[in-house]
Formats: sequence, C-alpha cells, structure tokens
Amino acid sequence: MSDPQRLQLLRSINEAADADALRSLRDHVNDRMASKRSELPIDQFYTELNEAYDAIIIRAISLAEAHMARVGMGPPPVPYAYLLFGSGGRGEQTLSSDQDSGLVYEDEPNAGKAEANRNYFAQLSEQVVLILEKLGFPRCEGNVLSDNPSWGMSLSGWNKQLDDWFEHPAWESVRYLLIVADGRSVYGDSALMERMRDHFFANMVKHPVIVGRMLENTMRHKVLVGIFGQLLKERYGEDTGSIDMKYGAYIPMVNAIRLLSIQQGLRSTSTLKRMKALQAAGILSESDVQSYSQAFQLFLQLRLMTTEKLEHGMYANNGKLAVRSLTREMIEQLKKGLRIGKRLQRRVVKQASVRLK
Repeated sequence: MSDPQRLQLLRSINEAADADALRSLRDHVNDRMASKRSELPIDQFYTELNEAYDAIIIRAISLAEAHMARVGMGPPPVPYAYLLFGSGGRGEQTLSSDQDSGLVYEDEPNAGKAEANRNYFAQLSEQVVLILEKLGFPRCEGNVLSDNPSWGMSLSGWNKQLDDWFEHPAWESVRYLLIVADGRSVYGDSALMERMRDHFFANMVKHPVIVGRMLENTMRHKVLVGIFGQLLKERYGEDTGSIDMKYGAYIPMVNAIRLLSIQQGLRSTSTLKRMKALQAAGILSESDVQSYSQAFQLFLQLRLMTTEKLEHGMYANNGKLAVRSLTREMIEQLKKGLRIGKRLQRRVVKQASVRLK
C-alpha cells in the first residue's frame, strides 16, 4: 500500500470521533472511489473499496462499544466476532451495498451471566446497525442483521441453529446456510467464526443430501442470455431495455462457484479466491479459472456502471444496467461473459448430480 492519500484516509477513519465524522469520511470514500473507477484495474478497485468499508465498519463497532460503556453497560463481557455476509463477506461490496451482518460470542455456562451477555450483545448490535444506517448503509431487506436475534447469538446457539437448518432443509433454511457460507469476521475474535465454520462443514459431511437442496437454491437465478446468445432484457417499467447485472450475471456466478467450493470444504469467501482454491484442489483447470475470472471481473466492472443514487441518505442501486449505455464492443463482451456464466451453471448442475447418485 504505497498511496499516501489512501493511508491517510484509513488513518482518519480509524480516528473518527463520532458517527457524523465517520459519515463524512464514508461520503469521501465513495466520491474518491467513484472518480477512480476508470483508472484502476477492477480487482484493485474492489480491494481498495472493501478495505475502506472494512475500516468504516470496524470504527462503527468501536463507536458502538464506546456508547455501551458510556451508558453503563461496560466493555464486551466475553470475546465476540462481528460478521459480514453477502457481498461484504465476499469482499465484493459496491458503492451502494447494504448491511448483511451477524454476531457470535463466546458461551457462558452460568445462566444469569449468559442472559446478561445476550442483552449486552443485543444492544451492541442495535447500536452498530443504527450507526451504519447513519453512514448510508441500508438495512438488509431480508433482515440478515446482527440486531436480529437469529443472526446474533452465542457460539452454542449458532451451532444449534446450524444443526436445525441442516436437519430440516426447507428452502429458507438452505438459503440461510448459503449465506453463512459467505460469512467472515471483520472485527473481534475471528477464531469464533472459524469454530462456526468447523461446525458447518462437519454438518456438510453428515448431511450429503443437502447438496441437492443447495443446488436448487443456487440455480434460482439464471444467467440472462438466451439460447441464441441474445441478452434477456427488462421488458416493462422504467428499466425497460436494461439487464439485471446483479441477479442475471453477478449472482449466478457467485452462487455457482460457492456451491463448488462448499462441496470441497474450501473456506475462502471471495469468489475469485474460491476459483483459485478450486484450481488448487483440481476441480477447475487453469483455463477454466482464466475464462471464469475474466467473465466475473467483467460483471464486477459493469455492476459499477449501474446507477448509484442517494435515497433518504442511503446509498442505493437496483443493479440494472441500460444496455444502450454500452458500446457495441462492450455488448459483445457481455454476451460472451454471460455464455461463460451459463456454461458454469450447467457444469455445477452436472457435478452436483453426479455426487447425488
């Protein structure tokens, strides 16, 4: 990291005195990164953006801890880890990603102390989510948030919930398992997240039938390219003529690579790192990884071309890209990338089906 402005920005984030100062810095990060979209390689852009967002989230948690101390709740009573899921967990946040979070804390055998710990972390999580809202990060629409009791609990509580999701793999339960697979610790005791992962992958071995359920969920979002190679665009409404870059290009590749990785017990959460890990495991060839990576990086780049906007102080984006804004060359690149994504989806279906026989 040789960019002195980048270093100073991270230092300023780490020293932000309150949420107002941090909001100003978050806005500065977005303006700075928006101005660098065309000059940075796409992987470096996402690395710098997510590095800054991690720093902002970490500082928000520190401010929330300070608030808890001021109101008489004291410091965290036991070790804990603050978790990011979704694009945050994968290190693939855009300029308008929402909050997808969780929290895990160490167990306490004494029942009275355990209840006090539960209350402390419930209030801490509420503060973190509120501060991040003030910084322009919307709440997750699906309520995958640390202030939701289902996503913030003790390690034993998490393990019990994972057991229940594996043993009763309804559609929503499987969706939650796939969300957990993208989780990473951004603050606190990361060993707690690793112990959760241990439990997750032990359950994968005990419940091989889950792969079929995960495949159904993985294939929910299809790559938006037709049988003749044409783009499948929005046909109605204000987004007519647009393509859904999030759910019609980016998410299908994320989901496919994630399922291949889960089947191999791989613990990387970044999609590009998962591809490399699959190559090292002998699942993907070097040429596979090259073509998949190129397509995926194109989708990451085009996602940045979708319209960013502020709504009630929140950074927002519907993920739709107007095809008319693309050059002919970019449209051809997009079609090629989507065809590669479609081949990947077919491969995942075939591989999962073989394992289920």
